[in-house]
Amino acid sequence: MALLQGVPCVEVFRGPLVESLHQVAAAACDPEGELLYALGAVEVPVFLRSAAKPFITTAIVEHGAAERFGLTDVELATITASHNGEAFHVEAAGGILRKIGLDASALRCGAHEPYHEASAQALRARGESPNVLHSNCSGKHAGILALAVHLGADPAGYLDPEHPAQRAILDVCAAFVGERRDDLPLGVDGCGIPVFATPLRNAAMGFARFATGRALPRETAGAAARVYHAMVTHPEYVAGTARYDTDLMRAAGGRLAAKGGAEGVQCIAAPERLLGVALKVVDGTKRAVAPASMALLDRLGLLDGVQAAALGSYARPEIFNVAGRVVGAIEANRTVLGQSTATQGAR
Repeated sequence: MALLQGVPCVEVFRGPLVESLHQVAAAACDPEGELLYALGAVEVPVFLRSAAKPFITTAIVEHGAAERFGLTDVELATITASHNGEAFHVEAAGGILRKIGLDASALRCGAHEPYHEASAQALRARGESPNVLHSNCSGKHAGILALAVHLGADPAGYLDPEHPAQRAILDVCAAFVGERRDDLPLGVDGCGIPVFATPLRNAAMGFARFATGRALPRETAGAAARVYHAMVTHPEYVAGTARYDTDLMRAAGGRLAAKGGAEGVQCIAAPERLLGVALKVVDGTKRAVAPASMALLDRLGLLDGVQAAALGSYARPEIFNVAGRVVGAIEANRTVLGQSTATQGAR
């Protein structure tokens, strides 16, 4: 089996020297799968992890669960989320459960402290432990339960890849990435649901299809358009305070939808350019994702100067020592990122 390989391009500086170096693989495609930009191994399957959540949410809308239970755009954005566990995230995830007649005991995602430190501190100050609604994936799990109830399937088994809700979801995911459901390699995500792998080229194509509806069945395209609108209209529900996905979508003003995933995955949909972008930091390091993504967006011309300036702290995050002094920074080498191996190159 081919190995995932990237190009060393995210440099971690301490003073004047590069102390560490991260490899990145990336692809940009149109909805038909034409490769417009490639860096590293883009034909090797990678698990999309939470970057697949917009596809999952599309399946929930397409199959009629959102309409049946009156799910709002805020709730759909929460289903796509890897959220901070802020109070409004917890309320939105709980609201989905109330609409489908279930409570938090139905969730099988596990509990962890909110990513949002102020929210975590508030819980500790009240002497409370985090519950499953604080999980960054609680919205997604609530949405999958909505689909299970809508399909008349037993909600208790919703983590099983053979559960009717999961089969419906994987069919839609396969349509986005241009593969058959039965050919998708499956693993188990950190929150317990089935997670599929596909090459970065296919992931980028999938996000181009999500952006445009092109090369998708009519029902899937219509559902995707609603999910895209929900994400860019309510980006704070997709991630939260001081998070890259939220701040990127805000800065882009609806022109980009962004969704990251664990182990260094980042995907972006750009409808005006008929383009999808997918990247992976090969060693899975989170700190390299935003700098690589920002440099790639610049390379592809997907942000203007004002938008890029507003996101400057993500393009070159500073490194602090224990005393709070700036001692370095993380930055993508844009010369290296400009060396695409795709025949066409970027538009």
